[in-house]
Amino acid sequence: MPVSIALALAGPLHAFADSQTATPSDLQGLRQEVASMRAAYEARLRALEQRLLAAEKVADQALASKPVVAGEPGDLASVAAPPSLPTAPPAASLSPAGSANAFNPAISLILAGGYTRTSRDPANYRITGVALPVGQVAGPRSRGFSLAESELGLSANIDPWLRGVATIALGSDNSVSVEEAFVQTTSLDHGLTLKAGRFYSGIGYLNPQHVHTWDFADNPLAYRAFLGGQYGDDGLQLKWLAPTDRYIELGLELGRGRAFPGSDTGRNSAGMTALTAHIGGDIGDSQNWRAGLSRLSTKAGDQNVSAVNAAGGLVTNAFSGNTTVWVVDGVWKWAPNGNGAKTNFKLQGEYLRSTRRGSLVYDLGGANVPDAYRSAQSGWYVQGVYQFMPRWRVGLRTERLNPGSPDFGLNAALLSGSNYKPGKNTLMLDYNPSEFSRVRLQFAQDRAQQGAVDNQIFLQYQMSLGAHGAHKY
Repeated sequence: MPVSIALALAGPLHAFADSQTATPSDLQGLRQEVASMRAAYEARLRALEQRLLAAEKVADQALASKPVVAGEPGDLASVAAPPSLPTAPPAASLSPAGSANAFNPAISLILAGGYTRTSRDPANYRITGVALPVGQVAGPRSRGFSLAESELGLSANIDPWLRGVATIALGSDNSVSVEEAFVQTTSLDHGLTLKAGRFYSGIGYLNPQHVHTWDFADNPLAYRAFLGGQYGDDGLQLKWLAPTDRYIELGLELGRGRAFPGSDTGRNSAGMTALTAHIGGDIGDSQNWRAGLSRLSTKAGDQNVSAVNAAGGLVTNAFSGNTTVWVVDGVWKWAPNGNGAKTNFKLQGEYLRSTRRGSLVYDLGGANVPDAYRSAQSGWYVQGVYQFMPRWRVGLRTERLNPGSPDFGLNAALLSGSNYKPGKNTLMLDYNPSEFSRVRLQFAQDRAQQGAVDNQIFLQYQMSLGAHGAHKY
């Protein structure tokens, strides 16, 4: 506007300077024109000032209703304070109307796949003397090339008191399932941590770990026979870490009891309880250890299980009753001066004992003969993994099962027991180009089924994409 006024005045004044015949009326006209333009300019300026005041008022009201976030516009503390002086963080806001970055979870994706070769058809895989749920995969899933189970993970802090975690499993058969989805406290006092949702139970050593962290391509026979492969449930988990130099952790779990060895019966009370206790520590600068004892109790109602009858045929029975699984676990690790980058060694083992008491209906849809049922079975494995040079590891695992002598009651003549003790020996070699990638070759001689030896070869790859937290001990 000042430029416009200057241009408007320049023309008449220049014309007046050049004219030697200007009259008093001409001067009066010029004065009136300048006064008119000045009045218009002042009116325009007042209008712009009113609009600016109105806009500032609206902005102040919006800022007053928005939670202040450190480092964002409106954080007066960070603006007013000198750069050299630290400012106290603002109080956490409980308002859901936060900034656009209030929910920014860490995302990770584990890609896995490979090649499997077996000397026996995986569809006919059995563990002699062990009754497993109908449809449960106990051995290798398929031959040839295939995708393995991949994992999509999301995790983030919800507020100063809670964090959330979700792990979605992507199966090789295009199935999608929720492995874990829970919220967990981050600021309880006295060493307490509470978890609620779906999670892997803290029993034993291997059970809480995700598949991609295992040192072998598959889990031990005892896990498949007594825990359905890996036990997870919906419920609550409370852990207490003792404030001592010695590592001591106690845990209590209450769950729905939806997974084997339990079954989902829709009861109001807890269908699963678990107690865990772990202790550990260091031995000098190069060694550390951890040992534990766990007890899992579940309930089942009309649980369909597959078994082999006295004639050698497959039948489907129904079990109702209680199952208790005891787990004793231990691990010892060695690395020179605590630095495992070049070489290290890990020795781990677990012993599982499962007892079932209740009733068994023999041959559903056929004989339908019910009677009491009791069994006590056990199994163990021991494995060692040695990193003999950077990026290269070799491992060996041996394992056995003891099916015991189940008491079938009136069905004893129909369901014969076996003195056979399934076993398996496994050798693996893996190469880790980085902490985010792994290629593994594994050989196994599987003697889980009496009279049938299954020679297995696995070639496996695992790739980690995105943000991924540290693994458990």
